[in-house]
Amino acid sequence: MDFNFLSPVSDFVLAHNELLSAQALGRKIKIHSAQQGIPDLDGVQIAIVGVLENRNDINYIGEEFCLDEIRKGFYSLFPGSWSISVADLGDIEKGESVDDTYFALKEVVNTLIKQNVIPVILGGSQDLTYANYRAYDSFAPMVNIVNVDSKFDLGDSTKPIKNNSFVGKIILDQPYNLFNYATVGYQTYFNSQEEIDLMDSLYFESYRLGQVSHDITIVEPVLRDANIVSIDLGAVKSSEVSLNQKVSPNGLNGKEICAIARYAGISNKVSSFGIYEYKPSSDDEITSMLVSQMLWYFIEGVNYRIKDDDFSDEYTYQKFITLVESEELVFYKSNKTGRWWIEIPFLSEVNNKLKRHTLLPCMHQDYKDACNNKVPERWYKAIRKNSV
Repeated sequence: MDFNFLSPVSDFVLAHNELLSAQALGRKIKIHSAQQGIPDLDGVQIAIVGVLENRNDINYIGEEFCLDEIRKGFYSLFPGSWSISVADLGDIEKGESVDDTYFALKEVVNTLIKQNVIPVILGGSQDLTYANYRAYDSFAPMVNIVNVDSKFDLGDSTKPIKNNSFVGKIILDQPYNLFNYATVGYQTYFNSQEEIDLMDSLYFESYRLGQVSHDITIVEPVLRDANIVSIDLGAVKSSEVSLNQKVSPNGLNGKEICAIARYAGISNKVSSFGIYEYKPSSDDEITSMLVSQMLWYFIEGVNYRIKDDDFSDEYTYQKFITLVESEELVFYKSNKTGRWWIEIPFLSEVNNKLKRHTLLPCMHQDYKDACNNKVPERWYKAIRKNSV
């Protein structure tokens, strides 16, 4: 498939780019322009794709959508000492219907992933995550999604898809490819008790805003295990963004959201990354610069990816065994990266979804808790999910 769904980056942004320092990011990356066409993706590891679709936003009132300010901000940053190549492929315009946009996004994401390029989606409404997820249908039988959001977005899946109900569609629509869904930074008062109970009954993971702000490192294992990371800018507290973007006085701050973006980049499994619910406005330098910095940190993370060993060579890891409530828990620590995993026992008598998921990323703290006779919650949920 070629990329004929994509329209080039605007001449306005390209003219602005010409005025930047020769060392700026905008002068170092490959850009889809009207003059040059779509750049060659040979050697490219990350491709930025804008999606100008926000019609399934529950608050949509016909406003136009544009990513020029984000591009201007991002192009003006300076790269780190990176060895990876980045391309900006321009935008997927609104289709005749939202389904047309979904189809275009699904095709583009599918093509990029098959070429070992990580798509970074800059979106309108977060329901685009559904199209991103559907792009995996042909090659990934089990998909893990992390949603950085103040809400679970489960919604009423009997109604047409919206940006506050797309997760319900992901769970209930065939083919059933979702293995784990985790929400990072949720705020209890934005979620009904029914949704909180449903998350528990499906053994999905959720990390409250307070937990994340207290210790940002707790989200690293769940991001290490994710295929798709979707960030709702509504998870960011209002003092960090422009007037049009404000959602809640409480939320993640700029430093925390950038740390999460970096964790997503470092994860060897994350193969697509999206930032959604951007609302352009005339006073918008702050939000567009925050998104630019999130992009920067994601790219930085990808640049520093280290392939973990497969634990076939006993000299590359340390193995720890502890007993909790008569359960033998087996932990592994990589000598190369210092990262920890816990083994999920293979349950031969049940329909096992976990054939590829026998090692679950965890933290050193989980091992310490296990030594104190406390079962790690991620391990418990993975076991329960696997026996359902």
